[in-house]
Amino acid sequence: MDQKVLSAPSVCAEDVRVEFQQRRQHMEMFLQSGGAQLRRVLHAPDVSVIIPTFNERDNVGMLVRHLIATLRGLNWEVIFVDDDSADRTVEVLRDIGRDEPRIRCIHRVGRRGLAGACIEGMLSAQADIVAVMDADLQHDHRLLPDLVAAIRQGNDFAIATRYSSPYQETALSPFRSAVSRIGTFVAQHTIQARTTDPMSGFFATRRDLVEAMASRLSNHGFKVLFDILSNAGPDVRIAELPYRFATRSAGHSKMDRRVALQFLELLVAKATRGAISLRLVCLVILGAAGLTLHMALLAAVLATGAEFAWAQASATVVTMIVNFSGNNLMTYRDQRLRGRGLLRGLSIYSAVGSLGAAVNVGIATALFAAASPWWAAGLAGAFVSGLWNNVMTQALVRSRERT
Repeated sequence: MDQKVLSAPSVCAEDVRVEFQQRRQHMEMFLQSGGAQLRRVLHAPDVSVIIPTFNERDNVGMLVRHLIATLRGLNWEVIFVDDDSADRTVEVLRDIGRDEPRIRCIHRVGRRGLAGACIEGMLSAQADIVAVMDADLQHDHRLLPDLVAAIRQGNDFAIATRYSSPYQETALSPFRSAVSRIGTFVAQHTIQARTTDPMSGFFATRRDLVEAMASRLSNHGFKVLFDILSNAGPDVRIAELPYRFATRSAGHSKMDRRVALQFLELLVAKATRGAISLRLVCLVILGAAGLTLHMALLAAVLATGAEFAWAQASATVVTMIVNFSGNNLMTYRDQRLRGRGLLRGLSIYSAVGSLGAAVNVGIATALFAAASPWWAAGLAGAFVSGLWNNVMTQALVRSRERT
């Protein structure tokens, strides 16, 4: 009985020593972890990954999990740039950021466009190396460390290319694949830098390189790499890393007619060194189409036996409405009016254009009365009102931009 009593303290002492060693190990592990966290706070990240988003709520959680696993071993930050998504993408990203402070979100309100989002994200980055990728899980996140390594090796750009071989498969439909390849071919022959995929949305570069040319980059469009390369010159060093373009797992593609027009705008601007904009091209095309429509309507109404003044007025009103609609859809698509705004814009346009229309009909009728051919009189009147409407439209648009 006495022996058992005497041996109890030694057993308790052993338990205390084990517990102390465990606590010491836990403390050392905590300090090591804290030291790593402290180093991340005190040092700029190795790479800033820029991810533009628009209605990608169902993809961002999975993407963040992939990035945390892929970027292990690098000091990193991820900057999501959201164009005011309606599906709570921003709220999801903020919830993620509460647990993972290396995840940031820039919420853009009142401005939209993938290129502008990418530029804004790159200019806000802390790292010297910036990488750009999509949020739709179609870009292979496992390639990011290799893209970073390629920049560290002295390259100006590291591009994940979909076209390392002529027949490399992608997840695009046959039609979109054909359109993409045509666009790539045109882009390759527009810029001086040599790459198989100048329209890739998955690449890495140096932040200072982007900062140096930021004032020359367009905020519109979807192909920011093409814009950057067109300003970079022929001597840039480019590394290409092949990958397989994956199938979108959730959400909807943002590729539409507007994207094609934005790319065309960028091509025109770069090919003419900024001398001609797509807006000017649209104005000329729509102006010519409107003039053709006006003359056709004038001839048709005159064929019914109507008086010239009535025929000219009818053709002018219809052409005004058609030109307004065309300019709203194409020329000024970045400020497109919808719903009540469309009705209000048409009302203002009609009110302002009525003066030009009155002058148009007056001049045309006077010329016709002076024995001018109907087509010459109609053409002169249409030219006057068209010029007036164009000047006033641009004045109204500039006024809207200032507000």
